[in-house]
Amino acid sequence: MNAPAIITEHIEITPGTCGGKPRIAGTRIRVQDIVLWTEQGLSPEEIVTGYPHLSLADIHAALAYYYDNREEIDRQIQASEAFVATMQAQYGARTSQQPPRSDADGDSVSS
Repeated sequence: MNAPAIITEHIEITPGTCGGKPRIAGTRIRVQDIVLWTEQGLSPEEIVTGYPHLSLADIHAALAYYYDNREEIDRQIQASEAFVATMQAQYGARTSQQPPRSDADGDSVSS
């Protein structure tokens, strides 16, 4: 599917970056991250407050991309959740339900 030009200004897919998953251009914040945060109850404005290097247009483009490619993104989310469950079972790892904080460059950082 060809994405409208406005979405391609905000969303990029680069093999080798974020596993080749769609992300907000110039960041490592994936479309699936935006989707999950909104499902957890965060508004686009709240996401921008937590990540001031993002714009509302970035958030809305990520959501538009999701709705245009819902099955693909839902599969990616399920695969990520399965991977986390496997790691938790294997290593007893703990994961956070909160969105990760980001540094000034827009890369996610762990707490």
